[in-house]
Amino acid sequence: MPLFPPSTNDAYRGATASAWFLTVVAVATIVPGCLHVFLPDGGAGVIAGLDLGQNGDRTVALFAWAGATQIVWGGLLLLASLRNRSFVPVLLALLLIERALHALNGWVLKGSATGHHPPEHYASLVSVPVIAFFLARSLRPDSSTVE
Repeated sequence: MPLFPPSTNDAYRGATASAWFLTVVAVATIVPGCLHVFLPDGGAGVIAGLDLGQNGDRTVALFAWAGATQIVWGGLLLLASLRNRSFVPVLLALLLIERALHALNGWVLKGSATGHHPPEHYASLVSVPVIAFFLARSLRPDSSTVE
């Protein structure tokens, strides 16, 4: 049995733009994941601006752990967007839930006592409506794919 199942792109009827958007999101997920895994501080200090004085090793380890999951999640998004597009709608829905939870936690439930917000908090706010738009487009038959 092959590692990758046959392509399902011919079964996808949603907007092609939604699949390409998922490709962009996949790359935008893999790159920060690599930064979290391979930067000495995982990006916690140099990118997020966190004070690593107290429990810095633990923070760096958590960033590396999160980066590993980002790389795998991004790989799955990339695989679906390029080879198995029938999964584009469900992955966009899961991505929407993930980003909404990030925004909710970053701004409401577990916001910073100091008012500091790393770049990801702002990206999550912007990404929620954009992902919702492409999810809606992926669920409607695209005029260029309808026979």
